[in-house]
Amino acid sequence: MAELAHKVALVTGASRGIGRAIAHRLARHGATVAVNYAENAEAANSLVTELEAIGAKSFALQAQIGSASETSRLFSQLDDELGRRTGRVRLDILVNNAGVGHFGKLSDTTVEDFDRLFAINTRGSFLVTLSALQRMNEGGRVINISSGASKRPATVFGAYAMSKAALDVMTLALAAELGPRGITVNSVAPGWTATEANAAARQDAEIVRNVESQTALGRLGMPDDIARVVAFLASDDASWVTGQYIEASGGFKLL
Repeated sequence: MAELAHKVALVTGASRGIGRAIAHRLARHGATVAVNYAENAEAANSLVTELEAIGAKSFALQAQIGSASETSRLFSQLDDELGRRTGRVRLDILVNNAGVGHFGKLSDTTVEDFDRLFAINTRGSFLVTLSALQRMNEGGRVINISSGASKRPATVFGAYAMSKAALDVMTLALAAELGPRGITVNSVAPGWTATEANAAARQDAEIVRNVESQTALGRLGMPDDIARVVAFLASDDASWVTGQYIEASGGFKLL
């Protein structure tokens, strides 16, 4: 498959979990993938090695999402890499995947917890998107990784849900603003997906059974379930889809 041949994609928070699966999927569809990571250089470099082993083009970029200065450094690195590799600076696909979670009631959430959630999940995506749009032409794609919690905030996900709901609003505002430029903007909202972030919770068999019993397809999601949806939105087949909130949860809470 080469639907994304000659396209350049930046995936934030791509060294592990859903971001890693998205990077894999976009690369297998032919895109050159810039793998952003915050701290785990070993995981990011191993992903680049995996992608190069299947004939894909990829490189890693270290930067903390949420900081204006780090965002500038991220795109300086991206510009240098693209200039060296392709002779031009152009970004076709942005996946705002980097994010952090938080378990706890709103009444127990500290100001520090709140600021960290919004700095990375909301402000970080905003800053990265602004810089990406300076390098994106007609036909570009912005894909924000939201959460099913943004529509159904459980008691223990309140602050996290708020940060993702703000991201959904950004999706709608940008989709309207960027329509004249031919750039689509969409949100993908995973449900319960098996990643390192919830590994501890998944050790509790009762939690897993409870989630599966409320999911129409009867299982937890896997990172590649989300990556497939992202790859569709990144493709030409999704050129008429913008401003949408697409839940990829296997039908969580339908039962």
